Amino acid sequence: MALPILARSIRPDQDIARDHDRPSQCCILLDGLLYRYKLLEEGKRQIFSFHISGDIPDLQSLHLQVMDHNIGTVVSSVVAFVPHETMNRLIDDHPRIRNALWRDTLIEAAVFREWMAGLGRREAYGRISHFICELFVRYQAIGLANGYKVELPLTQEKMGDALGLSTVHVNRTLQAMRTDGLIRWYRGHLNITDWSGLKKAGAFDATYLHLRH
Repeated sequence: MALPILARSIRPDQDIARDHDRPSQCCILLDGLLYRYKLLEEGKRQIFSFHISGDIPDLQSLHLQVMDHNIGTVVSSVVAFVPHETMNRLIDDHPRIRNALWRDTLIEAAVFREWMAGLGRREAYGRISHFICELFVRYQAIGLANGYKVELPLTQEKMGDALGLSTVHVNRTLQAMRTDGLIRWYRGHLNITDWSGLKKAGAFDATYLHLRH
C-alpha cells in the first residue's frame, strides 16, 4: 500500500505539535532530535522526553484527540507526517505493525517510570550520568554511535529542564564529571571516556529500554 506521507525539514526550536491541538496525523522522526515538553506558569518548562530517529512521539494522538503537551525540535529535523486514517488502516491490516506500536507504547511508559525514579531519588550527578547513559544506548541501538562517541547537541538549559536542575547546577555537575574522567562534551560532541564509571555513577541498567539484540 502506498502511504500518503509528507516529509518536511523543520528548523531548530520549532513546535510541530502544541498543547490543545487536535492533530489529524502522526509524526515519525526521520532525522534529528525532538523533545516533548509542557510550559508551566511564568514560562517555566518541563521536558518529559527526547526522541531520536525512528520514534513516533505523538502516537497517542490516534486515540486521544487533544494534545496535552508540546513537541518541538532541538535541532534541524526531518519529520514525516502520516494521516491517522492511514495509521489506523495499517494497524487493522497488519497485526505485526499493531503489536510493534503497542510494544513501543509500553516501553515509553517504562522510560517514564525510570525518569520519575531519577527525578525523585537521584542526586544531580547520578541523574545526569543516567540520562547520558540512556541517550547513548538509544543512539547506539540505531547505529548512530561511533564507539563511545555520539552527536548530542543538547544545551545545558534543556538538560536542566528535563532533569529538574538549574543550568548552573548542570554546568557544575558536567564539569565534575569531566574532572572525574567520565566524559568529554564539546559543542554537541559527546565522548564517553569511562563507560563503566558512567554506568556506575548513574546506577544505569538498560533493562527498562527492552532492547532486542
